[in-house]
Amino acid sequence: MSFAIGPYRFTNRLVLAPMAGVTDRPFRQLCRQLGAGMTVSEMISSRADLRDTRKTRLRMDHSGEPGPIIVQIAGGVPQMMADAAAYNVAQGAQIIDINMGCPAKKVCKIDAGSALLKDSKLVEAILSAVVGAVSVPVTLKMRTGWARNQINALEIALIAEANGIQALSIHGRTREDKYLGSAEYDNIRLVKQNVRIPVIANGDIDSAKKAKMVMDFTAADAIMVGRTAQQRPWIFGQIDQYLSTGIEAEEPSDELKHEWLLGHLHNLYAFYGEHQGVQIARKHFNWQLGQDKNYYKVKPLLMQARTAAKQLESIGAYFNDCYLESYERAS
Repeated sequence: MSFAIGPYRFTNRLVLAPMAGVTDRPFRQLCRQLGAGMTVSEMISSRADLRDTRKTRLRMDHSGEPGPIIVQIAGGVPQMMADAAAYNVAQGAQIIDINMGCPAKKVCKIDAGSALLKDSKLVEAILSAVVGAVSVPVTLKMRTGWARNQINALEIALIAEANGIQALSIHGRTREDKYLGSAEYDNIRLVKQNVRIPVIANGDIDSAKKAKMVMDFTAADAIMVGRTAQQRPWIFGQIDQYLSTGIEAEEPSDELKHEWLLGHLHNLYAFYGEHQGVQIARKHFNWQLGQDKNYYKVKPLLMQARTAAKQLESIGAYFNDCYLESYERAS
């Protein structure tokens, strides 16, 4: 099964959550390769003075990615957000996503991200301005509210639909919750029952069975995976198989994990350049390998490596040990 936003139909109902510092082009490409049907750029500031920085240029780079190109923008001033949307469409964005979900203090203190949920009139002004500024679909990423005693997901969703937003992604926590406790899905379900536009459910989806439970409970059109994809980017393929067949996929072999990681590393080095690519690769090692009991043996080498060749050598030695251990268990 698939779902659509405006004229764009996606291959399945699985979305990689946009995450600053995570969902750069190499990671989006990896997740698309491993089963994500839809990916979104890292959050891009609406400030015009930041557009020519290297950081923003890299975040706007979608070379070689399959469409539609979805760019997420963040800010709290309606005209600046409208200008940012128009600018990004001129650069090739095919869908604009508005960030009203980020709980980070540095974002909320400038009245952007999830801080906007405190002011429904400002929300409406931003949504109206952005939708009016572009001819492409505009979507909204949000939380259930600013605080547990200020849950207003349905109010914001109805404002969004009335102002031309064409899809909603809802994280089942308030800004107050950040990423603590457990996500709840009652308010996502409530929104889905009361709007006609697609709803994407987000929050704590960490397995294929959990994905199906959330989709069944909320009746969401799609589900969005965030932090779990950092550790297991192959979760998208596992979820897709389970939703399609009801059969749980086995954990990928060490050989496949090695192949996928090597491809991602080479993509990182090419995208950022060797020096920065080596630095950025370190967090991916920690995410993907950090749960393995033998990772501690190779971690110092990976963290201290200054060249791509050294990282590749160390990761090769790590997986060779994994292969040997698997062979010994089998025999």
